[in-house]
Amino acid sequence: MNGLAFFLFLIIVALTLVITYYASKRTKTTSEFYTADSSLTGWQNGLAIAGDYMSAASFLGIAGMIALTGFDGFFYSIGFLVAYLVVLYIVAEPLRNLGKYTMADMIAARFDDKKVRGVAALNTIAISIFYMIAQLVGAGGLIKLLLGLDYIYSVLIVGILMTVYVVFGGMTATSWVQIVKAVLLMVGTFIISIIVFAKFDFSITKMFYEMKTATPLGEAFLNPGNKFKDPLDTISLNLALVLGTAGLPHILIRFFTVKDAPTARKSVVYATWIIGLFYVMTIFLGFGAAAFVGYDKIVAANPAGNMAAPLLAEALGGDFLFAFVSAVAFATILAVVAGLVLSAASAFAHDFYSHILRRGQATEKEQMLAARWASVGVSVLSILLALFAQKMNVAFLVSLAFAVAASANLPTIVFTIFWRRFNTTGAITGMLVGLISALVLVFFSPNVWSPQPGAAIFVGEPLFKLANPGIISIPLGFIGAIVGTLVSSKKSDEKKYTEIVVKANTGIGRV
Repeated sequence: MNGLAFFLFLIIVALTLVITYYASKRTKTTSEFYTADSSLTGWQNGLAIAGDYMSAASFLGIAGMIALTGFDGFFYSIGFLVAYLVVLYIVAEPLRNLGKYTMADMIAARFDDKKVRGVAALNTIAISIFYMIAQLVGAGGLIKLLLGLDYIYSVLIVGILMTVYVVFGGMTATSWVQIVKAVLLMVGTFIISIIVFAKFDFSITKMFYEMKTATPLGEAFLNPGNKFKDPLDTISLNLALVLGTAGLPHILIRFFTVKDAPTARKSVVYATWIIGLFYVMTIFLGFGAAAFVGYDKIVAANPAGNMAAPLLAEALGGDFLFAFVSAVAFATILAVVAGLVLSAASAFAHDFYSHILRRGQATEKEQMLAARWASVGVSVLSILLALFAQKMNVAFLVSLAFAVAASANLPTIVFTIFWRRFNTTGAITGMLVGLISALVLVFFSPNVWSPQPGAAIFVGEPLFKLANPGIISIPLGFIGAIVGTLVSSKKSDEKKYTEIVVKANTGIGRV
């Protein structure tokens, strides 16, 4: 066990629990639990969004992916960043104007139908759990490396902590944990990047030249095709990354934590700058790990490369930098999983329990109780699923969640705002087709099935050959929404659509 790392772990945990304690005193109503009573400023929410978005996939997964596969790993950095342009120009303001607590509120503003709200809630819960598996895998590997604990116990520790944050502190605690984590992560990544850059005499040219001989891949390290051999797989991955963010529930609910749409737009701009700087620095993390840690040591610590960044910190700065970076990575995971649990719990309590089961008659106390129990349920399910995904790269796992989000949520969000004829049947069909097709294709993909024992969850030949389902499931989600609308006998409410357009663009008459 690394004593210094353990001490910094305790400091991080203590700090987040103090934040949760004070937040719990301010979390008495559903508005405070779901959205922090819309009290965050633009820069605060921008930092919180960045903290929510820069997950274990970003810090641990991308660094490992670049270190092991070179150029192909950088696809994740590019895709994650470009995705925010879609969020900024299509989703942010309309969502803030039309919604109240969850993504389903936005769709229900146009289609006041229990089935629509129920399916939207189902999507939110499914995507949140999928995304959370990646974070828990990263946490398990990190704690196992540092403290020598078994993977199962490591995942349980994080699962318990994330549940505490949400159950007691709600969105206020979650937001401030994310803000603190974003600052720490940027500081840690900047320090490592500067040290790595100094090793190459602050020369980009020298860095790229020396990387040609620094890894077993040789010159191929700087070329595409090391991981993604099939061009369709590359396209599928990038489609999922670029379009997926606009459908991620834990990112979308962050737009409800500010007072109005202009502030929501400002927060996305702040987040984009912060995230952009971070993803540029992932080049230094990946190259540094490949050059100064080495392929064999990275794979020995974790076959998927998830521990590359902490190992790089140890190689460059000894025990202290190793402990600091590892503690920051731990804070990263805690912040993201708290946001994921909150989005899933909100969907269950607000959309399913309050609006469907109780038909809008649930009291504040009943909704709060339902949300807290839902938080526990989501955490338990995610922990159980994470136990089967130990050997998978966390960036790759997150890309699958992005594919599900882009397939299940984005088509309905876009058509709700921009298609006059879109109706209830189209909304339900689009969401279900996108969700089911993405999940089924993932299940039959090489991620789950492999002829080689230990390479995937099950031994066998995959029926679907692509690693990412986005190129198939995303168009299917749009096609499902279109076909559902055209074949349905239900007519779109023209007056309602006009009202929605006005609200989406101006915020007048916000729900």
